[in-house]
Amino acid sequence: MPRANLLYAQSGGVTATINATAAAVIETAAKHPSRIDRVYAAKNGILGALREELIDVRLERPDALRALKHTPGGAFGSCRFKLKSLEQDRPHYERVVAVCAAHNIKYFLYNGGNDSADTTHKLAQIAQQLGVELHCIGVPKTIDNDLAVTDVCPGFGSVAKYIAISTLEASLDVMSMAESSTKVFVLEVMGRHAGWIAAAAGLAGKSENDPPHIILFPEVVFDRARFVAAVKDAVTRAGYCTVVVSEGLKDASGKFLAEAGTKDAFGHAQLGGVGPAIAEIVRAELGYKFHWAVADYLQRSARHIASRTDLLVSSKVGEAAVKLALDGQNDVMPVIKRLSDRPYKFRIEVAALADIANHERKMPANFIREDGFGITAAARRYLAPLIEGEAYPPYKDGMPGYVQLKRRLIAKKLPEYLVK
Repeated sequence: MPRANLLYAQSGGVTATINATAAAVIETAAKHPSRIDRVYAAKNGILGALREELIDVRLERPDALRALKHTPGGAFGSCRFKLKSLEQDRPHYERVVAVCAAHNIKYFLYNGGNDSADTTHKLAQIAQQLGVELHCIGVPKTIDNDLAVTDVCPGFGSVAKYIAISTLEASLDVMSMAESSTKVFVLEVMGRHAGWIAAAAGLAGKSENDPPHIILFPEVVFDRARFVAAVKDAVTRAGYCTVVVSEGLKDASGKFLAEAGTKDAFGHAQLGGVGPAIAEIVRAELGYKFHWAVADYLQRSARHIASRTDLLVSSKVGEAAVKLALDGQNDVMPVIKRLSDRPYKFRIEVAALADIANHERKMPANFIREDGFGITAAARRYLAPLIEGEAYPPYKDGMPGYVQLKRRLIAKKLPEYLVK
């Protein structure tokens, strides 16, 4: 095959290790100069592809590209812009294909979660309909760990490690002050429909009186009376209570406890903060002094305490994605197949994007304790290997040596395109 170019793009909420995936894509592509001429990166995800804003990776310093392995955020820019059905947004899909054709791009790698897998799947379909050679490969990433098929989603292990450590550290603080001050600490974590991140907090403790004393999962309907009783019991037994709550906690009617009444760019209900809502219940029902915190962006950007396991899987899927494209694969995604828990061993397999797009993997019932407030031994066996190992960034003057790329764009060849 003649040489062609490769386009890589980042999508959705970024992670502590998505740039490690990008670095692996760039390094692997460089090993195949007879097949891949240039590597481009779309500025701000699919928006960059639509606007023909393509970053020339060759113009970045080699040391800066290497530093992507330990830099959080999305180095090339991400976005929350969802392409709808082929019927509704056909001009958008055709525009991406046209941009790729104009720049001799025959390999398109989209690094994201469920919605990104759907976009990549539809792009593969439209390219085939138009008779354009474009190998579309989805690259997994999401801190929510909710992609189907794969054992783990790159990005999850690091957020899980951060939340487990933060839960432990904050709990030691609360425990030391509980006699005369705060008795209940509430930590809100991400997870709209799947409670994987909340579950990871359970790794902080091993016995009944260890924190977190209560985990509130999206998969378990919130029962106010049972929750209040559990808080009171924990304070009685341990002297204090640590509660970890997923942002997607729902009541018996199916409504988010923290629903703000607005929608985000993907059409999802925007959530307004379940942590303070839970803390207010504690105050109203029990009168305990409390504090609450929202991990928010801190949890997904904490590269300083990233999981070595997560860094490895994040790099391997980037490498595999390039190889799949060069092998002529299309409309697929590299996924993780677990071979053993301890030590954690895995291999890369290939899954059809149709089996991943718009599918959501929630916590299995056997991972949630019978009372609905904690994790089981099965969950611990699954989670523990994913946070193993440390992958510290290099430090200088007390600060991590993160990098920002120059992101120089190539010249456009097509007319301007308005993205609505």
